[in-house]
Amino acid sequence: MRLHDHLSAALSQGNEEVGHRELGVGVEVDFRGEYVTVIAPFDGSPAARAGVKPGDQIVAIDGKPVRGERIDKLVALMRGPEGTKVKLTIIRGNAADPHEIELTRETPSAPDVTGRLAAPGVGYVRIAAIGPKTPDRVKKEVADLTKAGASSFVLDVRRTAGGPIEDGIAVARLFVSKGTLAMREVKGAERATISAAPGDGAVTQPAVVLIDTGTSGAAELFAAALSGNKRADLVGERTIGRAATQRLIKLPDGSGLWLSTARYLTPSGAPLHEKGLEPVVAVDEPDVEFGQPAPATDPTLDKAIAQLKKAA
Repeated sequence: MRLHDHLSAALSQGNEEVGHRELGVGVEVDFRGEYVTVIAPFDGSPAARAGVKPGDQIVAIDGKPVRGERIDKLVALMRGPEGTKVKLTIIRGNAADPHEIELTRETPSAPDVTGRLAAPGVGYVRIAAIGPKTPDRVKKEVADLTKAGASSFVLDVRRTAGGPIEDGIAVARLFVSKGTLAMREVKGAERATISAAPGDGAVTQPAVVLIDTGTSGAAELFAAALSGNKRADLVGERTIGRAATQRLIKLPDGSGLWLSTARYLTPSGAPLHEKGLEPVVAVDEPDVEFGQPAPATDPTLDKAIAQLKKAA
């Protein structure tokens, strides 16, 4: 079942656990609020190729305003057979200057984990999505880059949103050998501590983690676990603060209620949901106007490499 189908099923059944869901054009979105807000576009997706960025707001789908519309109707407008097109009207910052883009729906094809040498001795691992197979893929990528000469790593979870939270914690276990990885709060129950276990911490090389406003959910738990255990510095922008298990309850009038059934905290017990993570080294992502090519340089990656060299 594709993620957007899961969302539709939740609306009809009334109690399936859902969060932000991937749609046919490759975006993670938040349906709460006046408009549909883009959490992050997926690597290589139609939305990413069109220049959609975290924080963009979708105000109309195929010319139909989204304000006040039911979530299931919005999902139905976004969904469609592979190869069909959908027009999105998007605002970025200035509501008086909307942009209309036409995207072709397609099946996601970009790999969730890739890697390369970013500088002499520095391996770069891009974690574009998090799922059950991500820990093994990250472990393999780190091993391959180590053989190629990497002695430290940049772990990039910018624009990484969605995925099961437990899988984000599983990726963190590769890098944290002992200590608290996260805390979980459920109403009516004692706070649960999620700790590293024997055999965790297979990757011991120095690391930094790249974050931004599109870092959400499982990726935030991963970043928080490494940062909270002083395993890696965070470089980039503040994260969005989406670290809860939520259910969408359909009400009799057709509206919906988001119900948080559990929320996650940092290893120190600090709030993460709706708070986010602050980077140690703050770097603003370059502003890019709609229709303009992406920058040829990556200042956040450059700062991360400098941070690794500084700590060496």
